[in-house]
Amino acid sequence: MRHATCTTHQPTTTRAERPQLTVVPSPAETDLLAELDQLRAQNAQLLLALETRAVIDQARGMVMALAPCSGDRAWDLLVDVSQHCNIKLRVVAAALVATTADEALPAPIQRELRRALRFLHAADRT
Repeated sequence: MRHATCTTHQPTTTRAERPQLTVVPSPAETDLLAELDQLRAQNAQLLLALETRAVIDQARGMVMALAPCSGDRAWDLLVDVSQHCNIKLRVVAAALVATTADEALPAPIQRELRRALRFLHAADRT
């Protein structure tokens, strides 16, 4: 006995033509997603801070050797150079540390560092 096979022809649709289901997160899920994004951003900032802190501390030490001063004054001097050059502190510090590997200090940083060192020495004399 033969079984008859019944086939119906249905048009095939591509994935793009199929209706898409959209999942709408609940307000609680939305809050959690926002908090997750915020925590990821903070984590990235902290990792960057950890990575750059050693270089900044090396630059502080170099300033302390160039112009005998405290660590706080060296920090203030680097911040001052950074602000006057409109260059991030970590970039200024990295450029200063790179001079130990015979890399030239960029002209704007060099100018501002000289100015800041002169100001520091003048302040110490008074």
